[in-house]
Amino acid sequence: MTAGPTPEPRDIRQRRGRRGERLAALWLQLKGYRILARNWRHPLGEIDILARRGRVLAVIEVKWRAGREAAAGSIGAQQRRRIARAAAVFLSRQPDAASLSLRFDAMLLAPGRWPHHVTDAWRPGAG
Repeated sequence: MTAGPTPEPRDIRQRRGRRGERLAALWLQLKGYRILARNWRHPLGEIDILARRGRVLAVIEVKWRAGREAAAGSIGAQQRRRIARAAAVFLSRQPDAASLSLRFDAMLLAPGRWPHHVTDAWRPGAG
């Protein structure tokens, strides 16, 4: 019986995640977004990147995997609900929140590939 691949240590995954979030933030800035927050945390959830362009507030989940398909598939329903709860708290603290359009995006990263920004990747309550 052969064992599967050995999981990477947590510190390596965390460093890769932070590097991926920096790359994603830079990519978004090049696309004209203003980064409002990175790694925004609340007891109800965490948001990797909050970015604004015009009247759109994008809540962006960054995923780094071996391939884009694996990255896209790694954002599960429970995680989407936690992100949506955190976004609601963030918006409740913004004075101009009523005038903003909220959107949930994903930034998919894979080795040797350009970042892939998926706009409107999901909608709260859609699964």
